[in-house]
Amino acid sequence: MKRRLFLALIPVALAAGCGFQLRRHEGLPFASLYIDAPAGSTVAQRLRSMLASDETTKLTETAGEAEAVLRITEETHNRSILTLTGGGRVSEYLLSLKISYVVNAQDGRVLVAPEHFELNRSMTFDDSLLLAKSAEEQLLFRDMDSNAALRIVRRMQTPQPQTGGGS
Repeated sequence: MKRRLFLALIPVALAAGCGFQLRRHEGLPFASLYIDAPAGSTVAQRLRSMLASDETTKLTETAGEAEAVLRITEETHNRSILTLTGGGRVSEYLLSLKISYVVNAQDGRVLVAPEHFELNRSMTFDDSLLLAKSAEEQLLFRDMDSNAALRIVRRMQTPQPQTGGGS
């Protein structure tokens, strides 16, 4: 029994010894942030809930109070047919989420250059499982929203200010 415990602890000790740490949310380099997003933006909701517990960055109610403004310019959820059966019935859908955003300082400087990305998931479909497939679609869209929010936060953690041309 002691030998099994010892053998189980060897990988843990090696991982701890090499500096391995679980991924965690680091704070943003802004003291305050305003999220400017279209009404009903699910990615903005995810961002707000992720950043609500952040002790280093305060979410503000107006852009004038914020040191930085995250502006989500596009958020589009889409479902399109990916494959059809021989009988012309849908057998697979492609779910996609398109996001465009930019982060500006209060004085208008660009802190994070405009970025556009798209997340895709494929989903099998069966008419006889309509309720289950509808729930699966909602779950996949929620997962894409969370992934997009996490990607935006990671990008904001390492802002690269725009440098002007030489004089």
